[in-house]
Amino acid sequence: MKGAYISLLKSCKSMSQLKQIQAHIFCVGLQQDRDTLNKLMAFSMDSSLGDFDYANRIFNYTHDPSLFIYNLMIKAFVKRGSFRSAISLFQQLREHGVWPDNYTYPYVLKGIGCIGEAREGEKVHAFVVKTGLEFDPYVCNSLMDMYAELGLVEGFTQVFEEMPERDKVSWNIMISGYVRCRRFQEAVDVYQRMRMESNDKPNEATVVSTLSACTVLRNLELGKEIHGYIANELDFTTIMGNALLDMYCKCGHVSVAQEVFDAMTTRNVNCWTSMVTGYVICGQLDRARDLFERSPSRDIVLWTAMINGYVQFNRFEEAIELFGEMQIRDVKPDKFIVVTLLTGCAQSGSLEQGKWIHNYIEENRITVDAVVGTALIEMYAKCGCIEESLKIFNGLNEKDTASWTSIICGLAMNGKTSKALEFFEAMQTCGLKPDDVTFIAVLNACSHAGLVEEGRKLFHSMSSIYHIEPNLEHYGCFIDLLGRAGLLQEAEELVRKLPDQNNEIIVPLYGALLSACRTYGNIDMGERLATELAKVKSSDSSHHTLLASIYASADRWEDVRKVRSKMKDLGIKKVPGYSAIEVYFLHPLVYISYEPLVLRKGSACICVKHNVAPQKIPKSVDFVFGLCFLAGSEKDFVSNISKATVL
Repeated sequence: MKGAYISLLKSCKSMSQLKQIQAHIFCVGLQQDRDTLNKLMAFSMDSSLGDFDYANRIFNYTHDPSLFIYNLMIKAFVKRGSFRSAISLFQQLREHGVWPDNYTYPYVLKGIGCIGEAREGEKVHAFVVKTGLEFDPYVCNSLMDMYAELGLVEGFTQVFEEMPERDKVSWNIMISGYVRCRRFQEAVDVYQRMRMESNDKPNEATVVSTLSACTVLRNLELGKEIHGYIANELDFTTIMGNALLDMYCKCGHVSVAQEVFDAMTTRNVNCWTSMVTGYVICGQLDRARDLFERSPSRDIVLWTAMINGYVQFNRFEEAIELFGEMQIRDVKPDKFIVVTLLTGCAQSGSLEQGKWIHNYIEENRITVDAVVGTALIEMYAKCGCIEESLKIFNGLNEKDTASWTSIICGLAMNGKTSKALEFFEAMQTCGLKPDDVTFIAVLNACSHAGLVEEGRKLFHSMSSIYHIEPNLEHYGCFIDLLGRAGLLQEAEELVRKLPDQNNEIIVPLYGALLSACRTYGNIDMGERLATELAKVKSSDSSHHTLLASIYASADRWEDVRKVRSKMKDLGIKKVPGYSAIEVYFLHPLVYISYEPLVLRKGSACICVKHNVAPQKIPKSVDFVFGLCFLAGSEKDFVSNISKATVL
């Protein structure tokens, strides 16, 4: 009789038939028979015909489920995203004395990886060893994948190295695991090791993961090698094509990427996005826009890439226009687009546009989380509305390191140094550790306020307390602090003691110090620094200009003429400064007249004409840069901005 019912279950075609067969099974007393229950559960779990809720009821009714049934239920919970239920069922299985097999562990380990329970993962790993499955390839691969998902590099590396036999999946998980953990060089090393040690040939998953590592490392040589391997050994797919496009574009070879793109028979929106991003990276925005317009479909990522390109290259009007077109086409912006636009407002000083975007965020109920909040804080701070920045900051439900850093930067740039340092202390009281950007903010605050001892203490605490190695910007801030305070000798000694005397590091630091020499009239040090700078960067106008300014301050006009003559001989031209002014929400050049004042000795400066805008209109000047060295009696640089708020 039992065999007849099992045959009926095998030939079952629908859930209604299954329920009829189950009713007969109950009538004849086979409802707890393992073989019969296994068949009932297997059909109920069928993805196309089954019913999970019905299967769950059968499971709960079963007195002594078999391992087969447990495995079916654990797998179903994981596939439905009910990871904790799957783990709970695994624990129940063990409590009932059922020993898991190599079909149980992969789904349990996947669930643990998805919820990020590292300790639970280590416990299950120990149980794997206890059940003698530590060398089973299927289980080992699942362990590696779990550790990679948890970001535990040592965990998946140890499992990989202890495996007696590795298959293609093992190598792929190892490479992708390193990529997920941002250990890109290790990912490349494993790929090259696979090519030498394994008989398994790389497949699509292998090359895509390795290409993503090459992209970050800018390893064009290996990227080209993989491209050749794909062409000769694999069937080309859109996924591989997109990985190649991304690699070539980000390595600066957009022309090669274009060739790959043109040769692709099938392209998805990711391919178009990669090409648009590639042209943006190269600064070819018109080419990027042409591709953007030609794309047969546009997702939110493609729109963001194009808008971000305009913002990145200070073509903010076009970014706003494209944002408007996006709304006309009924494409709903996400938080990343509004963050990009807010960044553009901050860069251009477009306060009214920033306010409009803020209103748009509120009207469209875009959540002001830490990311959006940070962008709003930065925008208002850079436009001089620090009180509004504080209001946004205080209203954030969750504040991360970036949002704290943003408000500290904002307070510092708006002259509220004491408040900035108070927030720096409060940030740590809240249990958040400052990062390298936070220290740039507080060191700048100390520099502008002349807090030498506080700045020195913070600079040295970076490595001793916070284990952050100071980079070029930190040294620049600290040297600027010492220079502003007149401690030129200490600043020079600091630069000379740097372990890395690379020109890319030394040149900007000497430049900052040279500026301080001008302020304090230290001619000897200025001459020495300018000579050293000329050896490594003779075509840069800034240090020639600074040296001439030092001479001009000391009325050494003959030396000024020599510097200017040398600049002329070398074909070096002084780069002019500029200002950005907002009037009536815009930067209307028609209202502002820039008049060149050509002076007797050949120097020139640009001044904003008096009374060009109504006096009652608030005007904000983002930054006014004036550096002019003049020969003879015309040495005073005049820049007069009528009734303007200078930030």
